[in-house]
Amino acid sequence: MALPLFPPTDDPGPDFVSLLRRTGPPPVVGRAEGVTDVRHATTVAALRFRDGIVMAGDRRATEGHAIAHRAMEKVFPADRYSAVAVAGAAGFAVEMVRLFQVQLEHYEKVEGVSLSLEGKANQLAQMVRQHLPMAMQGLVVVPLFAGYDQRRGTGRIFTYDVTGGHYEEADFQATGSGGRDARSTIKLGYREGMPRDEAVELSVRALYEAADEDAATGGPDLVRGIYPVVAVVTADGYAQLAEEEVAARFAAIIDRLREERGVTASTGGEPG
Repeated sequence: MALPLFPPTDDPGPDFVSLLRRTGPPPVVGRAEGVTDVRHATTVAALRFRDGIVMAGDRRATEGHAIAHRAMEKVFPADRYSAVAVAGAAGFAVEMVRLFQVQLEHYEKVEGVSLSLEGKANQLAQMVRQHLPMAMQGLVVVPLFAGYDQRRGTGRIFTYDVTGGHYEEADFQATGSGGRDARSTIKLGYREGMPRDEAVELSVRALYEAADEDAATGGPDLVRGIYPVVAVVTADGYAQLAEEEVAARFAAIIDRLREERGVTASTGGEPG
C-alpha cells in the first residue's frame, strides 16, 4: 500500500487519527450486535509517589464468568514519559493503546516536539469519545493514563469515563471490576511523598486485595509464575519492574499475611 500524498496547501497536520479518517477506514469498525463471549480486562491502578508515578495491572481476562486468558498485559508505555493502562473490552482496549502510541509518535515526528502531558491526556480522551458508539453496545473501554510532567517536575494521573470525559486525580486511582477494592487499599496506605519502594509495595498490595475480593481480578499465579505488571514513570522515563522483583514483593505480602493470620504454608491459600 502506497503512502498518501498531499499538496502543500492541504497539509493533514500532526493528528494521526484524522489522517486515518481521510485515507482509510476508521480505526474501529463493525457492530457489536450478536457478539458474545467478549474478553474483558479487569483491574488497573496508578498512584503518585515522590519521584513520579507507579502503574500496575493484573493479568486476567474474563469471558463472562470464565477465565479467558491468564497472562494478558494491561499496562503499556504510551511514550517515554507516560503510561496507559486499560480495563474493559480487551480487543478494543489494546487497539486503542496501539493507536494512541502511534499518534504520540506521529505528532512528535511531524512537529519536532512531544505533546505536553495534558495534550496526551486530551488525545486519549478523543479516542475514548470516538469509541462511544461501541461502548453503548456494551463494549466499554476505560483507560487510566499517567506520566511524569517534565514541566512541573511531578507525576500526574488522569481518569476517563465512557463519554471521553477526563479528570485529573490528586494522588491515586484504580479502575476495572476490582477498582473499588484496590482504591480502598491504596487509600488506607497512601501518604504524600512516598518513596518508590513503598509506592510499589502499596500498588502490589492493592492488586492482591482486589484479587481477594473480585473474582475477575487475577492475583499472583504461583504455579504458572504469572504476576501482575508493575511499571514506574519518573524523570528517567518509563520502566517496567522485573518479574523477579514483583514476585518477591508478592511473596513478602503472602508471608506477612500468613504470619498475621497464623496460617502455615501448607494450609494457606492465595488468590489465583
